[in-house]
Amino acid sequence: MARTDRLMRLMDALRRLPSPVTAARLAAETGVSPRQLYRDIATLRAGGALIDGAAGLGYALTEDPALPPQSFSRLEIEALHLAVAALDRVGDPDLAGAAHDALARIVATLPERQSRQALHAVSRCFSQAPRRDPPRIELALLRAACWDEAAVEIGYTDLTGAETRRVIWPLGLSYSEQTLMLLAHCRLRMDYRIFHVNRIADLRLTGDSFRPHRVALARAFADRCAEGGEPGAGRGVGPERRKPR
Repeated sequence: MARTDRLMRLMDALRRLPSPVTAARLAAETGVSPRQLYRDIATLRAGGALIDGAAGLGYALTEDPALPPQSFSRLEIEALHLAVAALDRVGDPDLAGAAHDALARIVATLPERQSRQALHAVSRCFSQAPRRDPPRIELALLRAACWDEAAVEIGYTDLTGAETRRVIWPLGLSYSEQTLMLLAHCRLRMDYRIFHVNRIADLRLTGDSFRPHRVALARAFADRCAEGGEPGAGRGVGPERRKPR
């Protein structure tokens, strides 16, 4: 692992783990030996990070020069906690994990009083997350295709059991408690389609980019929705409830 990446992982662990954090835990989080960890702690301290503690006592990040001070109202702190908790119900594991890490970084920059408030937020999701069929594809690859505006080829089985192969331009993901959907422009039908992600059997990158078209496609889809037309009513918009035409 590159030195810069290793130090970033160490700072991230110090921000999000309850302090004091033992050297053994930090070494496991960053994938280094305890001896290397002590050297990395010294490097961060030399760079200006205020890290309390020592070998055998554990470490705590008391000031992080890489993050500016933050200030939130108590209601904003509650809202952040509830939003992150909601992702445990509707998001995929990677997305939910990223949200928890981001919240930990935010809390690490709060003044002491607000940091205590964040630790004792009262807004919670108490009901169990509903069961949702897991995707059969690598979700990280699909998400990256949306970010990178990369065309993909998929094998898809619709709700009637009909199977098709098609190239699509993935535009975005839509999460709910019951379903995970993908909005895309289908190059087979030359129209918008919304796919059930758990019905995508396989996915591969084609090597083509649709970057010049993305903004226009997103705007056209928003305009179409604003017209108030029925999703999927002969226009290819909405979940595929019928055999693809």
